[in-house]
Amino acid sequence: MSDSVVIWDLLDIIDEALIEDIQEGDHTTLATIDHEAAGTAKLLVKEPGIIAGVELAEQILKHVNPELEVDIFIPDGARVEPGDIVLTASGRVQALLVAERTMLNFMQRMSGIATNTNRFVQAVRHTEAKILDTRKTTPGLRTFEKWAVRIGGGHNHRFGLYDMIMIKDNHVDFCGGIENAINRVHQYLADNELNLRIEVETRNLDEVWQVLKTGRVDRIMLDNYRLEDLREAVKVIGKQFETEASGGVNLNTVKAIAETGVDFISVGELTHSVKSLDLSFKAVVA
Repeated sequence: MSDSVVIWDLLDIIDEALIEDIQEGDHTTLATIDHEAAGTAKLLVKEPGIIAGVELAEQILKHVNPELEVDIFIPDGARVEPGDIVLTASGRVQALLVAERTMLNFMQRMSGIATNTNRFVQAVRHTEAKILDTRKTTPGLRTFEKWAVRIGGGHNHRFGLYDMIMIKDNHVDFCGGIENAINRVHQYLADNELNLRIEVETRNLDEVWQVLKTGRVDRIMLDNYRLEDLREAVKVIGKQFETEASGGVNLNTVKAIAETGVDFISVGELTHSVKSLDLSFKAVVA
């Protein structure tokens, strides 16, 4: 399984998706297809992009019916063109038809995310900047969407609120300032015997100087900075802390942002504004 994604942790989500679609039964398939009927279907690409969810598709097919035979021709992360056949699946036709829409729904969205991510990755490939996702994901599908970002060549930011300290503007304002927020975070981590990386969001150069004065963080986020201020912030911070640009990032702006020298660029639209890649699952007829 890619990176740290473990399929048995995902089966509950797959089951929920299948149940949502099937409920008490796929009546059309049950009415038209004999129980023992066997056949083959192919997963067909209908527009160019980066394919994602191939490994997941095999797991879904096998989850519906372990006896299905799946032959993969194009792996996750490959660039595909219309007419390409990603995989074929053979076995009971009823199982193929039951799995079809759930498999395609996951794959089409994951492939759309991977394709979009790869556009950003290619736009900054001449720099050292890494493209990050955000928590702006579809509820319940975060694992799949962040998996797709990695397939597209991007990197995952924190998965949720539990695996990293992110001191954002609201925390700073409610807490009474950056220094107080950082001090309270360190006290909290010590009290609870936690070892988490710390990032703090800044809105201007004055806040950057406050972070530099206080220290004891791992990364400084530079949110919605003008390019000239972004360059100045990166210069001031140097190699003391990692830097991350966020806000106002799109394909028209990401190249210039990367060229300021930031280490990371977080892009919400990798997952929140995605066009699914058009795929289909068609019967192979002799």
